[in-house]
Amino acid sequence: MTFAEELRSRNFSIYGQWTGVLCIFLCFGLGIGNIFLKHILIVIFSAICLASSFVIIFIEIPLLLRICPTSAKFDALIRQVTTNYIRAGVYLGMSIIQWLSLLKDVTSLIVAAIFLLFAAIFYALAGLKGQGFVGSKTLGGQGVAQMIV
Repeated sequence: MTFAEELRSRNFSIYGQWTGVLCIFLCFGLGIGNIFLKHILIVIFSAICLASSFVIIFIEIPLLLRICPTSAKFDALIRQVTTNYIRAGVYLGMSIIQWLSLLKDVTSLIVAAIFLLFAAIFYALAGLKGQGFVGSKTLGGQGVAQMIV
């Protein structure tokens, strides 16, 4: 399946996964960009945003669990994030943390919060519609994902 065919599939878990990939780049860039601000709370939220990008990489690109040397506990934790509802919960939690950064000051971390919320909504819609999680073949899903689990 090509990228365009995946988007036409009307499977919300595919939309969630591609939104998650976008969140990887947003969280990484915004985490680094805001870490140099003067307020210590914003620096903490930026560091959390930066750490979230690395967690999302392993959630959304399952091939990396095979390639990158990580601990057995981390691998077990990431492998538990399998269903659409669990993924929605993880993204919602990360989104709430970034929304809390607005309590101190309005920064560009709001963009990360919005897109993390979009990913959570897509995964929740996939769960509500009864769509099983379908990994994108472009990101190493299905055949490779079966080999990892």
